[in-house]
Amino acid sequence: MTDADDATRPIGSPRAALPPVPGAGSSRSRWGARAAAGSGDGAAARPRGFGAALALTVANAVVPGSGLLAAGRRRTGLAVLAAFLVLVGAAVWLVTAGRRTAVGIAVDPGQLRWLLAGVVAVAVLWVAVVIVGYRVLMPRPASWGRHAVGGLLVVALVAAVGYPAYLVGQVAVAQTELIEEVFADDRESATVVDEPDPFGDQERVNVLLLGGDGGEGREGVRTDTVVVASIDTDSGDTVLFSLPRNLEDLPFPEDSPLAEVYPDGFDAGSESESLLNAVYRNGPAMYPDILGPTDDPGADFLKLGVGEALGLDIDYFVLVNLDGFARLVDALGGITVNVNYYVPINGIEGGELPDDYIEPGRDQHMDGQRALAFARGRYGLSDYLRMERQRCVIDAIIDEADPITLLRDYQELAAATRDILSTDIPRSALQDFVDLGDKVKEGEVTSVVFDNTVINPAYPNYDAMRFIVLAALSPDSSSPGTTTPEPTDPTDPTATDPPPGGEVPVGPVADIGNACAYDPVQAAAALEAGEPPNQAD
Repeated sequence: MTDADDATRPIGSPRAALPPVPGAGSSRSRWGARAAAGSGDGAAARPRGFGAALALTVANAVVPGSGLLAAGRRRTGLAVLAAFLVLVGAAVWLVTAGRRTAVGIAVDPGQLRWLLAGVVAVAVLWVAVVIVGYRVLMPRPASWGRHAVGGLLVVALVAAVGYPAYLVGQVAVAQTELIEEVFADDRESATVVDEPDPFGDQERVNVLLLGGDGGEGREGVRTDTVVVASIDTDSGDTVLFSLPRNLEDLPFPEDSPLAEVYPDGFDAGSESESLLNAVYRNGPAMYPDILGPTDDPGADFLKLGVGEALGLDIDYFVLVNLDGFARLVDALGGITVNVNYYVPINGIEGGELPDDYIEPGRDQHMDGQRALAFARGRYGLSDYLRMERQRCVIDAIIDEADPITLLRDYQELAAATRDILSTDIPRSALQDFVDLGDKVKEGEVTSVVFDNTVINPAYPNYDAMRFIVLAALSPDSSSPGTTTPEPTDPTDPTATDPPPGGEVPVGPVADIGNACAYDPVQAAAALEAGEPPNQAD
């Protein structure tokens, strides 16, 4: 039919079909066919409804790539989804079979920085997937109202992706600062040699745990808590040896320069200044350079002295200063402990009276200052009761440190830890301690307390103490009782003969769980008396 025929065709009459032109097929038809086939990213099969677009946008944020697949972006969607599944698999592996690797990353500042960079990159890409997914899923045309609703949804999804990444980034930065400030490889010590394999072939690693009372209004630091953790490097079995603060005449190894100046044990001129808790402060004050270059001479004094007293080589020390302890508890939101008797708040024996008392009661929730008073109070009570309460406070802190709290407040917790913790454990040994810590969790932990039922702190028999330690570390003597030490080799110049009497008492094993349990009979008796204690046991 010609144009003229078309012009003269009556209105409404059917137009004759034109014959197809060879090679001139419709490009739109071919594009539509490819889109319908879904063979690639050349087309987006948009959802027909606005609600479906929003639902797929949410799905694309939860499972990246799913929305792109629904929009017809097959290659891109599959690539994004595969990358997401790889990340999920890696995360699952890190918290299960790869836990050692995860903790290893947590104690390595270099790897923590790479982790931070990776978290930022993943968050940026995730946000980009959310935004691009929304744009290809949104039906066209759309009213401004629908665009506003969609925009608000995208903002909410971006925040949901970005906030966890921000929290992880905060934790990584705080952890990096904590590791670099507390565990320094360039720290000078008179008793630690930084080696590539710090444990070597050692059967046991011995760590001195100290609790210091330094703070505002106090001169120097007294270590009222002295505990040695002796850890079996093969099994993880651990024995805690607790020493009383009023232990006298602390000895030093014969080959140490301290033995020359303290031949009869530590002596600072007066009885109160010569106790175990005064060695950290008074030793370096009297002989500041006797051990050579060291960043913490007080700790080195104690490592040598306590090691000699127990017959152990002390490898490392960890000092927790109670001055910042309250901040740590407050960062956790407080702790909950049982109180079985009146505990004084402040007070000095023979001097100032306590400001108040913590009354007996079950499950008492305490803020930082009250928890500090609970752990430190001694007026009218014995040192051994205070040692018991301090172990309970540590147990309560562990209970409160749930993963959500740690993640939310880790920056503040890390800052508080930096303020109260010091150690000579080098950064190069942290991975070894990570491995050892896993074994300790699976092993058995017992505690020997050298209280006044085991030794006389004023006239300590250090030979007897050493044999108690030997007995406690023996596989067949982990329970209370007595043991008869084997005769020592007379050709060994370091051997110690058994003390007179043959049998040596083994100190009682302290059960932290029992010590922290609520005793309704004891608490009721204390409340019925109606008066707090007023004299030391």
